[in-house]
Amino acid sequence: MIYNPEKYSIPDERMVSFIDPDEIWHALNNANTDKSRVRDIIQASLNKKRLSLQETADLLMTTDPELIEEILEGARQLKEKVYGERIVLFAPLYVGDLCTNNCLYCGFRASNKEIKRVTLDFGELEKETLALIDQGHKRLILVYGEHPKYSAQFIHDTVKVVYATKHQNGEIRRVNINAAPFDIEGFRVIKDAGIGTYQIFQETYHQPTYAKVHTRGMKSDYHWRLTALDRAQEAGIDDVGIGALFGLYDWRFEALGLVRHVNHLEAVYHVGPHTISFPRVQNAMNLDIDKNYLVKDDEFVRLVAILRLAVPYTGMILTAREPAEIRDKVLRFGVSQIDGGTNIELGGYSKGKTAVAASQDLSKEQFQINDTRSLNEIMNELIDKGYIPSFCTACYRLDRTGEHFMEFTVPGFIKRFCSPNALLTLAEYLEDYAPMQTKEQGYILIEQKVNELSGSQNTVSLVEKLQQIKEGKRDLYF
Repeated sequence: MIYNPEKYSIPDERMVSFIDPDEIWHALNNANTDKSRVRDIIQASLNKKRLSLQETADLLMTTDPELIEEILEGARQLKEKVYGERIVLFAPLYVGDLCTNNCLYCGFRASNKEIKRVTLDFGELEKETLALIDQGHKRLILVYGEHPKYSAQFIHDTVKVVYATKHQNGEIRRVNINAAPFDIEGFRVIKDAGIGTYQIFQETYHQPTYAKVHTRGMKSDYHWRLTALDRAQEAGIDDVGIGALFGLYDWRFEALGLVRHVNHLEAVYHVGPHTISFPRVQNAMNLDIDKNYLVKDDEFVRLVAILRLAVPYTGMILTAREPAEIRDKVLRFGVSQIDGGTNIELGGYSKGKTAVAASQDLSKEQFQINDTRSLNEIMNELIDKGYIPSFCTACYRLDRTGEHFMEFTVPGFIKRFCSPNALLTLAEYLEDYAPMQTKEQGYILIEQKVNELSGSQNTVSLVEKLQQIKEGKRDLYF
């Protein structure tokens, strides 16, 4: 079942909205932005302390250029402390664009009748997966419109198709999901497919704006969507992702909405979100929103840095909605996951298409993407800048999810696994998919990072595993 507002199936007290706009506005309107206060908050975060709603509001309302630079520097230091220099790579794969909703920011909305709707059959899905495997991908997020055809069983079955698709040394090791909210039983069916993260964005936490931009369809029920990840947790999915679409309402309010959502999940389930996403509104077919709330580039960089400081342990995702120069900039201030070689046309990967923003056909795609680099181009740039491109899926397969993930990330211990596992998956990419120049530069980076790690942890096993990968072994991790 996708939608049944009479069957929330969670305790009544859980249905009391945890988003209180008065609480959020009170925090913003009573912000203390004194230099000593802001610096104390930054230091608390650097000590890996989760920031309160008020502390986050204080950072959001800071306008002093000197303090803003200190916020950015604090976010850079914190990201390095918790996650090191690794950047996880993934690709979105759109399975179907049927949709009963009418979201005024989305090209797939029901009122856009000129769109030729497509749902990949299992053979087409396999072709798309093969194309992504042959790029070098190991992690996908499957994306579905919100429609009765995309039932829990359908999602379960498509996940199984992706996992069963293999080519030479390549395979998809982790499938994440971006799809409709379900009831608890529906989430259980999807969980049984062996998914990674289930991602649902509230889009906007401001309920009047939510009603304005979601004019009809299942998604128009604000509370059904807001409590979706509660039902996922009740179903045993302890790895969830939240997000807001910045540009629909005041960005400071939305940032605090995300923090409040984090607080709720931690308080009720003792598990915060595995990831936070913060897409900005981009051009889409018949886009119809109040553009007064669009977020400027400097504001966007600040909000990314502040979210990193507010929730030190959480992975942060930045997609190809953003142009390359913005993505490269905010990588320094908190982002830990990006997509690469992205094509959001249904069936676009197997056609060998390279998306070019100026020539995108918005009648076939949900929104405009602005980073059109291939996966290998992104790999090259990450390597050149000293980042470790990572396709790691070790935490999922060793059950380091939910509370176990929190045990490692909250105190900052996850880095001891992230860096070595990133190097192992980078070596796999270099052996199986990289052009010679990328391979040479990549191994120079691996040698450098192994030497750096040797000062803080035992790297003997890592060196052995790297050699095994050169000899043909795959899927090695800690």
